[in-house]
Amino acid sequence: MTLEAGTSGAGFMLINQDGESISLSDHLGNNVIVYFYPATSKLGCTKRVCGFRDNINSLNSANYTVLGISPEKQSKLKKFHENQNLNFGLLSDEDSEVQSVYGAKHMHGKEYMDTIQSTFVVDPAGRISHAFYRVMTTRHVEFLKAQLRI
Repeated sequence: MTLEAGTSGAGFMLINQDGESISLSDHLGNNVIVYFYPATSKLGCTKRVCGFRDNINSLNSANYTVLGISPEKQSKLKKFHENQNLNFGLLSDEDSEVQSVYGAKHMHGKEYMDTIQSTFVVDPAGRISHAFYRVMTTRHVEFLKAQLRI
């Protein structure tokens, strides 16, 4: 299952790096970039998260909030958040429920489920305006900004 532009963004409530509950509905009325990544320890994931960090001012100025979602534990996200000096929230989806709803999980061979590097833009009404699966980790934010005309 994959989500497409025009469909309703699936609601969620997850714990952020600081242990606070964050839901998609907290951001209704705003544009939200929700992106999924498999692990903080992977080089591509770090490059992608740093791309968001380095571009957060232009994204925020264009009224976009960024939320990164990973299957990692809150404590690991906190350490990564601090080590990378991040300026936006990371959310823990340990049971991968939200990733599955967004179609950001796939079977890796016949051995295990893995997270697909994916990005979704949810508009102020809560609908998906853009859905990108299997994104490039380098220069992804530049691609996204071009798609959003920022």
